[in-house]
Amino acid sequence: MSLLTRKHKRRGAFLAVILIALSAATFLMLRAFSENLLFYFLPSQVKEGKAPARHDFRMGGLVLQGSVKKDGLTVHFTVTDLHDSVPVVYTGILPDLFHEGRGVIVEGRMSGPDLFKADQVLAKHDAKYQPPEMTPEMKKYMQAH
Repeated sequence: MSLLTRKHKRRGAFLAVILIALSAATFLMLRAFSENLLFYFLPSQVKEGKAPARHDFRMGGLVLQGSVKKDGLTVHFTVTDLHDSVPVVYTGILPDLFHEGRGVIVEGRMSGPDLFKADQVLAKHDAKYQPPEMTPEMKKYMQAH
């Protein structure tokens, strides 16, 4: 009878170790996934406070006409969804397709209440890809330009 009890104890300990290892692996995968997850917001959503204040996210819209100001590698411009606008600052080389009135996605975080500090700028070349959050006015504008 004690042989049977020892087998059960070993099997139970083995299963406990496996369960702990699986739990730890699942926790680490979920944590890494949540840290690398970037949400997409429109400027009006950012203005409404729906974007995370201290975490990176993506913001998309149109580069407002007349808003681009270059100072060496630092560029100031405004992203709009035709309802609200958010000023952006970016230091680096802009993509060749970056132009006023064109679609853009910026990745970074808010630097203060009214300035988005971009780490990356992605310029869109056409209106074929349009996120579902895009307003009907922006869709019409993108298709016309």
